[in-house]
Amino acid sequence: MKRRRIPGLQIAIVRHGHIVFDGAYGTADAETGIPVTRNSLFTLNSSTKSFTGVAIMQLVQAGKLSLDAPASTYIDDWPAQWGTVSIRQLLTHLSGLPDVLEQPKGQGTGSLIGDGDETSAWMTVKARPVEAAPGTRFRYNQTNYVLLGKIIDKLSGTPFTRYMKTHEFDPVGASHFAFGDTRDVISGRARIYRYANGAIDGSTRGAALEHAFDEFAPFMRTAGGLNGSATDVAWWLIGLQNGTLLDRASLATMWTPGRYADGKPTQWGMGWPLRPDTRHPVATGIGGRRSAFFVYPKDDLAIVVLTNLAGANPEEFIAEIAGSFYPELRLVNGGGLSPAANKLRVALAAAPAVAPEATYAGLQRADAGFVVSEDELNDWGGRLLSAGMQDDALRIFLLNTCLHPDGANTWDSLAEAHEARHEPAEAIAAYRRSLHLDESNDHAKAHLKLLGAGMAN
Repeated sequence: MKRRRIPGLQIAIVRHGHIVFDGAYGTADAETGIPVTRNSLFTLNSSTKSFTGVAIMQLVQAGKLSLDAPASTYIDDWPAQWGTVSIRQLLTHLSGLPDVLEQPKGQGTGSLIGDGDETSAWMTVKARPVEAAPGTRFRYNQTNYVLLGKIIDKLSGTPFTRYMKTHEFDPVGASHFAFGDTRDVISGRARIYRYANGAIDGSTRGAALEHAFDEFAPFMRTAGGLNGSATDVAWWLIGLQNGTLLDRASLATMWTPGRYADGKPTQWGMGWPLRPDTRHPVATGIGGRRSAFFVYPKDDLAIVVLTNLAGANPEEFIAEIAGSFYPELRLVNGGGLSPAANKLRVALAAAPAVAPEATYAGLQRADAGFVVSEDELNDWGGRLLSAGMQDDALRIFLLNTCLHPDGANTWDSLAEAHEARHEPAEAIAAYRRSLHLDESNDHAKAHLKLLGAGMAN
C-alpha cells in the first residue's frame, strides 16, 4: 500500500474451506478520513464476469443450457449477420462479435456506442458485422457478457441481479453484495480513486490523487457492475469449492480453458481468466486494475484483494501473498500471467526505456527455453488496452509483432492500440498489414473504412 500509494484495501485469505485471515486497511473516503472496515464495499468491475460464469454453469448443470449450443437459440433478436456463435465462445471471448463498448480514451470503463444509452447501443451493435470468424480470434468484448445476461434472464425467468442474489449470494451467506455504478448510492461503499495522468506503482510519487468514475448500463452489469467486500467474495469462493454453488464436474468444466478453432487452448475458462500451470494452476477474477481474486485449486488456497485505487493492480502482488504459504508461488502466476509472462512483465517494468524486444532477447539469452506464446501476449495486451493502459498495451503488441510478424491477429491488435492512442497513420498501416496476412479479416476492413483508408494496399 505504501509503495503503490493505495488509499484503502481489504484482504481475505481462504485455506481448507475456511477464512483464515481478513483485514481492512487505510481510508475509504480521502475527503472525510472514513476508514476502511471489513464491511466496506468495493467495486469488483470486470471480475463480475466470474460470477456470471458461475450463473451460466448453474444453468448448464440444471440441464437448461448447453455450452456448445448456438447463442441465437436463446436470444430472440439475434442478428442474422452474426451467424452461429456458441455459449462457450461468448464466455471465452472468441465470438468475433462487435463490441458494445468503445475503447476508453485514457483511464475509465469506456462508453456505450450509439447515442450512449442502452437501447441505442444495442441497436447499433446489432447492425454491425462480425469482426472475425467464431473461434479464430480472442477479443475481450463486453457484448459477449451482455448476451449472457439476456440468456440468464430468459432461462431463469428472473432478472440477472435477482438471480444472482437467490442462486449465488444468499446460499453462501454473502449478504452485502450490491449491483451499481458511480451514479448509484450504495451504503458503505468506498470511494474510488486514481492518480493523475494514469500514474501507477512507482510513478505515483508526486502525482495528484483524483476521483475515478465507473458507469455500467444495467444490461452491462453482467460484465462489471458488482460491488462487495473481500469477506463476501471469500464466502462465495468457499461455497463455490465446497459444492454449494456447483458440483465438481461443473466446477472443473468452468476452470478448463476454451479452445480456438485450431484446437489451441485459450487463456480463459467459462468467465474466468486462467493461468494454467501443471503444479499450481490458478483461476482468477480481475477487475478495473483495482480488484482481484486468485484461486489455487491444487493448493487449497484462495486470496482476495480489493482496493479503491484504479492502478493498484493487486493481480501483480497476490502471488507475493500466496508465497507466504507456499514460497514457490511467488514466482508463479504473478500479475495474473504465466510464469514466463510474469518474468517478462517484471523485466519490462524494470527497464521501461529499453525496447521490449531487446528485453525479451535478454531473457532468452539467460534461458534458452524462455518463451511467451503469441496468444498470451495478445490476451495480455488486450486486457491492458481494455483497462485504458494504452502505452503498456502498445509495448506488448509491438513486441508480439516483432516475435510473430506473420500473425494477422497480432497486427490487428497493434492497430487497435494505435487507434485508441489517436494515431491514425500507424493504425492504418497495421490494419493493412493484418489484412494482407488475412484477407478475410472483416474487423480490419471495417476499421480501415472508419479511418477513411478503405481497402487500399
